[in-house]
Amino acid sequence: MTGPEGFIPPHGGYENLISYRKAEIIFDATVWFCEKYIDRRSRTRDQMVQAARSGKQNIIEGSMASGTSKEMEIKLVNVARASLEELLADYRDFIRVRGAPLWDKSSKEALYVRGLGRAKSDTHGNHEAYETYKPLLETRPPEIAANIIICLIHQTNYLLDRLLKSLEQAFLKEGGLRERMTRARIEARQQQNSRKRNDS
Repeated sequence: MTGPEGFIPPHGGYENLISYRKAEIIFDATVWFCEKYIDRRSRTRDQMVQAARSGKQNIIEGSMASGTSKEMEIKLVNVARASLEELLADYRDFIRVRGAPLWDKSSKEALYVRGLGRAKSDTHGNHEAYETYKPLLETRPPEIAANIIICLIHQTNYLLDRLLKSLEQAFLKEGGLRERMTRARIEARQQQNSRKRNDS
């Protein structure tokens, strides 16, 4: 999705962000995980689903807001990042209270999960989805499933950190909407003055 030519730059396109696609997988996986392993009466269940949803939805909102407010985009991506960090703590708690091991990021298990996403992505526009991890998630014990989702959250948080850095650099270089409007106004006046000189 793009805005008209001028001071509103192209915006939207969140579907093409790997961080968004991974956040969507995390949401689907969390809905499944909570349905299967978290008591319906537990507040944790709703909080986990809402945190996963917030991670996904705030990437969408930030992408759509980017045309008129880089500041808002940065803020919303930060909210997405914070929501996924909250969700990460819930999965770690799930593993910890059961006395199960938490995978190290360089363990063979974690490396295998990371490799699944890379193997699914190709040059024909195909990319990973919940179905990429479904056979692994839905056939393993809950502690293993939680570790798999933790791996996905770490990957997504890494991507969001990189996105935030690039957004900050873009803001420092280009400014926000007010600065772009001022530049557009100055350029329009210069073009008008140039046409007047050429006509006279």
